Amino acid sequence: MKGNNESAKFCLSWSKLIIVLFMTLYFIVDGLVQDVSCLLSPLFSAQHLQNELTLGISGNYCSDKKPTAVNWIEGRGKSVVCEATIKGRVVQSVLKTTVEKLVELNIIKNLAGSAVAGALGGFNAHASNIVTALFIATGQDPAQNVESSQCITMLEAVNDGKDLHISVTMPSIEVGTIGGGTCLASQAACLNLLGVKGSNNGSPGANARLLATIVAGSVLAGELSLLAALAAGQLVKSHMKYNRSSKDVAKAAS
Repeated sequence: MKGNNESAKFCLSWSKLIIVLFMTLYFIVDGLVQDVSCLLSPLFSAQHLQNELTLGISGNYCSDKKPTAVNWIEGRGKSVVCEATIKGRVVQSVLKTTVEKLVELNIIKNLAGSAVAGALGGFNAHASNIVTALFIATGQDPAQNVESSQCITMLEAVNDGKDLHISVTMPSIEVGTIGGGTCLASQAACLNLLGVKGSNNGSPGANARLLATIVAGSVLAGELSLLAALAAGQLVKSHMKYNRSSKDVAKAAS
């Protein structure tokens, strides 16, 4: 409720929409318009309903392409928790740091630092980098990276402090495997490579759910990589070594 105005949020289950498969979003919205009309038609005339009561089919409570508390709390699209336990010896030999340093860095950077900044669902190192790359590669809506990147990264020492447990919680990953950009050749090839191209007739919505878990798993790997680089003091060094060309671009162009 907003004064004399009311916004209704409709929640749909794709598994119950298998009859229509993946109609475009606008077909679904058109159906919602009809639903609203049926609900209110006993109370108001059709003309009054159209001209004065319904100002717009979207009231922004859906919070599409916006970082909002309602998506962070209730979820939107697919809600995924991904976790892993990394052996302490792997942390030292591969990530070149320690479990203790990673846990402390995550608290100071991702949790405390983000809280001081007033973050809303941004308690992570760089989830949006991974989400954006995967969204473009698999034909998703890149603008929905905004809410899909809402993520909290948690690290803790386990097994008597010897090993590292890491998890990412992402409550609003918005992905699909049919329609839109998923039909483009390169994007369809990526979806096929991941084993999630098209519909899953045996389990409607399963491919989209699996794609969401792939996104979360990739984010977890990216979080671990960046935090390790920061803890080991290698982030800037690696950028200076591998991301800076020593060639004279002007001469090369001529």
